[in-house]
Amino acid sequence: MAIIKSTIRFMAIRNVAFAITLVLSVIGLGALFAKGLNFGLDFTGGTLIELKYEQAADLELIKRELGQSGYEAVVQSFGATTDVLVRMAGDDPQLGTKVAEALRKIDPDTRFEVKRVEFVGPQVGEELRDQGGLAALLALGGIMLYLAFRFQWKFGVGAVASLAHDTIITLGILAFFEIPFDLTVLAAVLAMIGYSLNDTIIIYDRIRENFRVLRKADLIENIDVSVTQTLLRTMATSFSTALALIALLVFGGDTLANFALALLVGVVVGTYSSVYIGATVLIWLKLRVEDLIPPVATEEVDELP
Repeated sequence: MAIIKSTIRFMAIRNVAFAITLVLSVIGLGALFAKGLNFGLDFTGGTLIELKYEQAADLELIKRELGQSGYEAVVQSFGATTDVLVRMAGDDPQLGTKVAEALRKIDPDTRFEVKRVEFVGPQVGEELRDQGGLAALLALGGIMLYLAFRFQWKFGVGAVASLAHDTIITLGILAFFEIPFDLTVLAAVLAMIGYSLNDTIIIYDRIRENFRVLRKADLIENIDVSVTQTLLRTMATSFSTALALIALLVFGGDTLANFALALLVGVVVGTYSSVYIGATVLIWLKLRVEDLIPPVATEEVDELP
């Protein structure tokens, strides 16, 4: 009983947490429907220009120089520090030449050559967007099936509800602040789903174990004990991951900034939802110890002489 006495009563404020969750989810859905995602060139189509510099390229300077010439572009390092990838809207076949002329006009001493110019059509971008959404839905479906077999179907419902909440909040923040949504951000959203699921499964596993240890405890007390026991592990993992993502956000440049920001939001929201969504759903579904006991197969008795 000493363990129970030192337990943090997380579920005591589950109704308040649900109210906050409901408000944030409505705001997130409102931002998605009102503004929509700010899809990047990966999804909307545009021109891709590869530049080869003689010396290490300054990506921020190149982006600033293009902005001075009236070009809004995404500038990224491509392999070596001398290789630069410029992506911008438009399908002009001469766009690569115009960009090179604009850069040389501003800084004639800079030496580089245009290696290739490619156009990505909007149809390709639409296919990428649809396939990305399908990948997320398949991931949620696979997670629910896995947890239904690994634990019990009520755990599967709780995990999917938690992940749906994380996705809505993360996408809502991206839509509200009009952060460009490209393939790297999509990768961050999918990585966030895996991160949040891992945290939820650890709590679920401890809840299942404590059904055998805390025989006289009810479900709410079991959840409080289980979350408390995994709290240090959860905080250590979330804090160390957040530090790495903050470093990427500050020092990673434009290439990794949106990826790090989306994943950082996902880590914070995912840590919260593992407790106040995933565990709370188990209370709503009235999980019982009997749900975790496999049914006993009965054999038919032949009563004939």
